[in-house]
Amino acid sequence: MSILTIMSTLDDAKARATAAYNAAADSYDDPANSFWDRFGRSTIDRLQLSAGACTLDVCCGSGASAIPAAEKVGPRGFVLAIDLAENLLTLARLKASDRGLRNIGFCLGDMLNLAAEGSQFDAVVCVFGIFFVPDMQSAVRELWRVVRPKGRLAITTWGPNWFEPATTAFWNAIREIRPELFKGFNPWDRISDPASVRALLRAENVDQLEVVAEAGTHPIPSPDAWWSAVLGSGLRGTLEQLGADDFERVRMANLNFIRESNIQSVEANVVYAVATKA
Repeated sequence: MSILTIMSTLDDAKARATAAYNAAADSYDDPANSFWDRFGRSTIDRLQLSAGACTLDVCCGSGASAIPAAEKVGPRGFVLAIDLAENLLTLARLKASDRGLRNIGFCLGDMLNLAAEGSQFDAVVCVFGIFFVPDMQSAVRELWRVVRPKGRLAITTWGPNWFEPATTAFWNAIREIRPELFKGFNPWDRISDPASVRALLRAENVDQLEVVAEAGTHPIPSPDAWWSAVLGSGLRGTLEQLGADDFERVRMANLNFIRESNIQSVEANVVYAVATKA
């Protein structure tokens, strides 16, 4: 593969993720989508951050992990949070301001090209983001590079059967209308079990590694709640490629499935990985 092909693939993946989540910002923090805050906070709890720690949050979204990290490290610590989607960063800044947090900064940034010297952060966090990069090993290498000795790296990914059975209904509706888009943008399936997460990190000589799978569910109290999850997640990237009529057909197919199947919850399994640098 030529360097031009590699660069084109990277640029395409970056553009698709940016477009998907800039669009998803209008529903990202809908009350139905509490899973972002739930798993962001759970990741930070696993890190056991100390007061005064300097933390980097990559793919920070609207602050689901960055804000609890800032609360943990206190006024003597600092959190630098980066994301590709400016619309999500706008949401995050408003949340931090509402909470009076002055020890956190949000800015546009790319996990493959961190503007930071090596061994700079006590903790580096990446929640539901590592799978967006075609070369995940390069991403891990860059994240690990900026972790200080005795510092920690936390990577959280979705586990298997993400939001099933409703996700299958979503993709079936897409396939019926636009078969060429079927599962064309679902990178979270690339790494969804402890073995693959462990192998990815060990390939980059990540130290003192603990990988834990956690099974769980996310409530779907109504068909509209499921559609909010669709609009406020990576599935939005596929919807953005539809015309108005096709969009409405997919929406109605999803609402009808949730209603007729009496879906009350979906699978929300995750894999947590925490490593300590020797």
